[in-house]
Amino acid sequence: MEAPLPLQKLPVINGRTHLKIKPFLGFLPHGTTSLSSQSFLWSKDHEVARTSHRITASADFSRRRQRRISTPRTQDSSPKGFAPRTQVGTSTQRRDQKNNGEKDEPSNLPPKDLGDANKQRIEFTQASEEQDIDIQEVTVEEFENEIDAVVEEEWPTEEPSPVPEITNLTENGRNRPVHKDPIDKNDVKEIAKKNELDGRFGRTSLEGQPFDAVRNNDPTEIDESKLLDFSKNDEHQIEGIEIVKGISEDELLKPEPVQKEEKDDSSVKLKLEMEANLHKQALERLAEENFEKRNRLFCYPELVKPDQDIEVFLNRSLSTLNNEPDVLIMGAFNDWRWKSFTLKLNKTNLNGDWWACQFHVPKEAYQIGFVFYNGNDVYDNNDKKDFCITVQGGMTVHEFEDFLLEEKRKELEKIAKEEAERKRQEEEQKRIEAEKAAREADIAQAREEAARRREMLKEWIKKAVKSVDDVWHIEPSDFKGGDKVRLFYNKSSGPLIHAKEIWLHGGHNKWKNGLHIVSKLVNSERKDGDWWYAEIVVPDGALVLDWVFADGPPEQARVYDNNGRRDFHAIVPRRAPEDRYWVEEEHHIYQNLQEERRFREEAIRAKAEKTARMKAETKEKTLKTFLLSQKHIVYTEPLDVQAGSAATVFYNPANTVLNGKPEIWFRCSFNRWTHRMGPLPPQRMLPAENGSHVKVTVKVPLDAYMMDFVFSEKEDGGTFDNKNGMDYHIPVFGGVIKEPPMHIVHIAVEMAPIAKVGGLGDVVTSLSRAVQELNHCVDIILPKYDCLNFNHVKDFQFHKSYSWGETEIKVWFGKVEGLSVYFLEPQNGFFWKGCIYGCQNDGERFGFFCHAALEFLLQSGFHPDIIHCHDWSSAPVAWLYKEQYMHYGLSKARIVFTIHNLEFGAQLIGKAMTYSDKATTVSPTYSREVSGNPSVAPHLYKFHGILNGIDPDIWDPYNDKFIPISYTSENVFEGKRAAKEALQQRLGLKRADLPLVGIITRLTHQKGIHLIKHAIWRTLDRGGQVVLLGSAPDPRIQNDFVNLANQLHSSHNDRARLCLAYDEPLSHLIYAGADFILVPSIFEPCGLTQLTAMRYGSIPVVRKTGGLYDTVFDVDHDKERAEAHGLEPNGFSFDGADAGGVDYALNRALSAWYDSRDWFYSLCKRVMEQDWSWNRPALDYLELYHAARK
Repeated sequence: MEAPLPLQKLPVINGRTHLKIKPFLGFLPHGTTSLSSQSFLWSKDHEVARTSHRITASADFSRRRQRRISTPRTQDSSPKGFAPRTQVGTSTQRRDQKNNGEKDEPSNLPPKDLGDANKQRIEFTQASEEQDIDIQEVTVEEFENEIDAVVEEEWPTEEPSPVPEITNLTENGRNRPVHKDPIDKNDVKEIAKKNELDGRFGRTSLEGQPFDAVRNNDPTEIDESKLLDFSKNDEHQIEGIEIVKGISEDELLKPEPVQKEEKDDSSVKLKLEMEANLHKQALERLAEENFEKRNRLFCYPELVKPDQDIEVFLNRSLSTLNNEPDVLIMGAFNDWRWKSFTLKLNKTNLNGDWWACQFHVPKEAYQIGFVFYNGNDVYDNNDKKDFCITVQGGMTVHEFEDFLLEEKRKELEKIAKEEAERKRQEEEQKRIEAEKAAREADIAQAREEAARRREMLKEWIKKAVKSVDDVWHIEPSDFKGGDKVRLFYNKSSGPLIHAKEIWLHGGHNKWKNGLHIVSKLVNSERKDGDWWYAEIVVPDGALVLDWVFADGPPEQARVYDNNGRRDFHAIVPRRAPEDRYWVEEEHHIYQNLQEERRFREEAIRAKAEKTARMKAETKEKTLKTFLLSQKHIVYTEPLDVQAGSAATVFYNPANTVLNGKPEIWFRCSFNRWTHRMGPLPPQRMLPAENGSHVKVTVKVPLDAYMMDFVFSEKEDGGTFDNKNGMDYHIPVFGGVIKEPPMHIVHIAVEMAPIAKVGGLGDVVTSLSRAVQELNHCVDIILPKYDCLNFNHVKDFQFHKSYSWGETEIKVWFGKVEGLSVYFLEPQNGFFWKGCIYGCQNDGERFGFFCHAALEFLLQSGFHPDIIHCHDWSSAPVAWLYKEQYMHYGLSKARIVFTIHNLEFGAQLIGKAMTYSDKATTVSPTYSREVSGNPSVAPHLYKFHGILNGIDPDIWDPYNDKFIPISYTSENVFEGKRAAKEALQQRLGLKRADLPLVGIITRLTHQKGIHLIKHAIWRTLDRGGQVVLLGSAPDPRIQNDFVNLANQLHSSHNDRARLCLAYDEPLSHLIYAGADFILVPSIFEPCGLTQLTAMRYGSIPVVRKTGGLYDTVFDVDHDKERAEAHGLEPNGFSFDGADAGGVDYALNRALSAWYDSRDWFYSLCKRVMEQDWSWNRPALDYLELYHAARK
């Protein structure tokens, strides 16, 4: 193919006309057009090169609805601009078409209007040869001279022949030509007057469309899709062009004087006529070429670009639709994923049975897919491969994917705003309804209160008098509200006879507004007694006056005359009508009730908002700590990775198995390795500026919610660092896709607060709530004990009944702490024992429950991702599932097993460890302490220690109803002082500013009871107070502490108190009122007491074991260890299990309280701000769940 000649010296008008075309100049030999280059030359010596742009076919159609299809026979090769992927086969029957030809609409977005999508091309009428424009082959130079000559000539004086504009109107499914008014000289002149010439054609409005002018010598791209169509019977003809030399291109484009406007008009009109004829000839040529080659399809322009109109032509005679009266096109863009369309084709008068339609290609398009059909069940779909046109110069497939994601993000934002607005309106409606109900309630209460007061005041008025002889009287005697009167009192008549001063303390209407009349009496100098008087103003609305006399003003008086404890009462003679008074009184009561309600609701709302804000801030802080917890190995910049942006990953191989490797390769994907793009190609990491770190930058896609990666020493493998099989995962924020929820089922025999014995019940409830708050689905299966605390079960109802093991099992459903709980009640009476543990057949009972729980999941059609079982009591779930149920419909699940205390059921625990996919225990240190146990040792590769947490809603000093005042870290000193005073008062301890040590525990040897006893005496020796709350399951230990309590009652009654029965409200008060909480356990898998203490600002004093070591960092010895965990020191600890160890920690704690009070209070504030909730453990458990599923 020869290259096209560049058109550098040819002036071109690139714009739109009132006929919606882009005018251009230029002719090709034999009336052909170079549509690929969009430049047009006259040349005798050069053949114009043309690029063939393929119209291909895609195989997508097989996925869509199948309709009847009949394919035409194929002859010859495809023409330029049309190349189906496979040759069209022969025709088939209509029934085949119907079965195979149906096409689905794109699934991602609904069909949209494509601007001017229904525009139809004009008809092409045949004209005689003498009417055609005589186009001669001339040189480019000759053509330029001819154009120059035309511009110089005057517009002809005679009126030109009218040029009818032809458009298509569809009538009854057919096209008919419609001739509009001809274009005359004046019309063109009026249009040309609007041009602004500044070295180029300006923006002239032709039917509202602008010219896009070009600069001198700038090569201009011509949009063939906008060319005019003129029929061959146009009356206006071009006879020839006279060549005139001497005018340069620059002069042609230079602004002309006003007197040359007519010349410009003629030039514009001539160009429009040329373009119309060129467009007509180009279509005739394409039609002829494709008809000769037996190709049934072509498009114009042949080079399809985004954001332009194109015409598609179908030769019906070569299609399966050759006998159909109607032809429609159905299609969409970008593999049928964007903007579907259905248009009707109209017949043209081109040679052959050509039908055409016009539509707009959107700017997002990279491909057009379509089929033809008759509007019913006959299709031409390119032998089930669909027709396909490639759009050049637009988006790539990946760019379109990103565009769709951005559109989805916008749609999600819109939905979120609409949802927020809907919720706001719902809340507003609820508020309005609540206010209405509150008003009605307040009105009723005000009416009732007014009636009650009216009856009481009636009795009061009956006792009131106008005066008492020789005691008091009022002048004038006839008065009303608002009057100033003198109240006289005979000092010698009562107990104030020797008083130096006399004061009146008064009110009205049975002291309705309390004491509000205060006045000092003065001596009246009357001779008939020792009379004193005070001038007062009678309150408005007063029915009766109430008062007493005293020897001083309020709060200073010592001696009173209160009429023998009956007070003095004087009736108001000219009082207002009672009915009117009580109407006003009722309204006044109502206003007070409304004000009190508003104040109360505002306080509740403010407290709730502050609680939510503190929880959100704590979660955000914990997440940041979680991300930074592995900073010594890996971290990102920015720390919060955002979807759609770049993130840099920093890795320190010196702290991993890749230490010393010469190269580090980064392997990454997204969304738990499930992203549509798959794993990214391995990237070699480059040295970073900070020491031994290496780094790599990754573009995060918009549809990412998690970033996943591992490291290796070579591009093709070698040694890997995959975090011991867990992989590295960094959450991505702001993505258009959220992480799909997992379904987790806990099978357990305890659950707080309805069936709690130990920490297992707390873990089941709190962990489930925390995971559910992270948008995952959690269910719990629990035995239905006859001793359940149903006060905490909501919506309790019968669910279903099923049989297993020849036993009927009833299933009940209820909500506990917002969690869905299924209660299994076998009718064999296994759980009608009045207790949870303690039966001789506990192993049999809980083994039956485990089997029944799995059977329930199977028969109910549950397909959980994770089944989480706990301790020896539900350990059988692990092997029952792997040996039986995973082969019968529950194969999706993975087993996670948690050891809460290895002290019980070691054999069952060992078997569960063998069959579980992942196993945990309740703290990292305890996992190391038990790693040598035969039940655990063979399975260390899947054994992890994850700390427990506490429930921040149950243990919350800001919303605790069991303490005197609410407090946070901001007012911890005031809150704890008030709690200590309340605790001292409740237990009868000395109310003094002394250090108070609290002990809340079960009294067992595991809890270090000998250390507890020693600590009590040590605290008393140091002048402190001690409060112990706990009980012993062993009667001997219980009696031992009863004796100790009696001894302390005798010797230190005001400073020691032992409460040997559990009391939930008292435990809250001890946590808040104590300065220190002692936990001297011999071993402690996790421990929640020290975590709860810090939540209330109490400082833990603990022994270094298990979870106590993982959570308490000594203020003197653990600063570096705390910093490695992103924390600050928070307590006092000791190593030994003897008295000396306890003394070492307790003495330092008490000395800090005595000697460094300010520092001690800052420590209280610090520990309150640490997050020991389930926020962090829940994230760790989710990582474990994902690792189990991988």
